Amino acid sequence: MPSGKPTLVITDASCLIVLDTIDHLNLLPRLFDVVITTPEIANEYGKTLPEWLKLIAVKDRLKQQEFASMVDAGEASAIALAGEVESDYIVIDDLQGRKLASKLGLKVIGTLGILLKAKQAGLVPLLKPVLELIKQTDFRVTATLIDAILKEAGE
Repeated sequence: MPSGKPTLVITDASCLIVLDTIDHLNLLPRLFDVVITTPEIANEYGKTLPEWLKLIAVKDRLKQQEFASMVDAGEASAIALAGEVESDYIVIDDLQGRKLASKLGLKVIGTLGILLKAKQAGLVPLLKPVLELIKQTDFRVTATLIDAILKEAGE
């Protein structure tokens, strides 16, 4: 993603978990210069973090607690951190988390959006086989969304 300035993304646990499950976690550092998550999300992920994944704790714990009354703890921490760190995207798949982040003016992308960017950047030759792998996981995604992503990818 050449733009002159480094690209930075904050990611929630679902993106890390599903990309790791289908062996595509390495797409994140290939698409973005800096990939950040929070300690809460690292706990949800439950595995050793890759060396390229930067861990940053939220400073404004009250803001994080406020968000945690609306979305889960990981999403709350990612959204609160996005208010403290200038990022290009925040990766959230949960609908409530996406709504809250969008309402706050954050640029939201989901895991499938990450995969679409990877296809557009030439990092994934075809999305359909990757989406078939995702369907075999417990990641919830509608057929309508898969069809829309494939259409946008030209598949």
